[in-house]
Amino acid sequence: MSAADHPTVEDTAAGDGPPPAASPAGHDDPAPPCDAPPPDETPLTAAEAATLFADLAALPAVVLAVSGGPDSTALLVLAARWRAALGAGPRLVAATVDHGLRPGSGDEALAVGRLAGELGIAHHILRWTGEKPAAGLQAAARAARYRLLAVAAREAGARHVLTGHTRDDQAETVLFRLARGSGLAGLAGMARVAPLPLPAGDDREPALLLVRPFLDVPKSRLVATLAAAGIACADDPSNRDPRFTRSRLRALLPGLAAEGLTAPRLARLADRMRRADAALEAAVERLAADLAVADLAGFGLAGSDGVVRLDAAGWARAPAELRLRLLGRLIDRVGHEGPVELGKLETVADALAAAVVATAAAVGGGPESAARFRRTLAGATVTLAGGRLSVAPAPPRRSGGNAASAGPKPTET
Repeated sequence: MSAADHPTVEDTAAGDGPPPAASPAGHDDPAPPCDAPPPDETPLTAAEAATLFADLAALPAVVLAVSGGPDSTALLVLAARWRAALGAGPRLVAATVDHGLRPGSGDEALAVGRLAGELGIAHHILRWTGEKPAAGLQAAARAARYRLLAVAAREAGARHVLTGHTRDDQAETVLFRLARGSGLAGLAGMARVAPLPLPAGDDREPALLLVRPFLDVPKSRLVATLAAAGIACADDPSNRDPRFTRSRLRALLPGLAAEGLTAPRLARLADRMRRADAALEAAVERLAADLAVADLAGFGLAGSDGVVRLDAAGWARAPAELRLRLLGRLIDRVGHEGPVELGKLETVADALAAAVVATAAAVGGGPESAARFRRTLAGATVTLAGGRLSVAPAPPRRSGGNAASAGPKPTET
């Protein structure tokens, strides 16, 4: 963790009595409420909230990621109500990451702390300090945010970090990944429960999980919940900043909805892609077993020399998507330069399959007539020789890096 990633932690609410109320905008005068929900929109009921949080009831503690916007503010309010109704359950700890990227963000973080205090929930402000990148600012802020939330979770003794992502966010994610040319896994969007995104190499135990309890809930219902309770929320103008891709895509959503491509339909597409992706992953497991590639998900698949070997013809006979995924998994496991980009993986897999076919068609069958193949990708070397396909760690580069190290997973590009 770099110096800029070490959080400055401020405790703003210890749950020992409500401090004076203030608006999430940090002003003495009451702030305007969040955007008004549609007239016919209904708040989430206590029973609905109980269902959304039910699988968390036995946990010792959870961290609530609360920026002060409507979605995360609703998360704070509804989680507090749920925990109070239980009379038991996990200890709730709210955390606000102040990225320091715009005026007023510090005041908004303090206002979240005041609301948390009224609800009897401890609150910490985590400040992203140090220099900020000129390019890729949103991605860097996201990475810093999750690193800081991981610090807060470990200090709180929690394995679970909750966010306020909604069905609208899921629709934006699917649209964003569609624009980038994602595969099935990317179009599956966000999962309700997933590993907390952390830097490569951060495999400390216990593993941390990111939970999105509102992923099937429209944003308008959360806004209606806050409106019914008379609770204000902050407005982040960067959500409408056209410099950012997500903001531009967000502006397109009303027009797409008018043509029938609504948030519910995009979210349904994500569900279907996730279902198809799970079926393909199961088929990859079966292919790996057929090819005697043991422990595909773990660390025992390579030989004592760290090299994975399998029958090339058997690999090439598999459907293209299955052999692509298997090769990608092997490269990810054996390589040392981070996840491989889908486009690069497709190029190598196609060339490798063609080499296997050429080898099988070679006259005489001798070593001199067989097609030779050797490629390096994402820190792994893929070799075809003697009818065997091998994936081995590549020698370290003398200089430079691999663009794939910062890229998405094979099926998410």
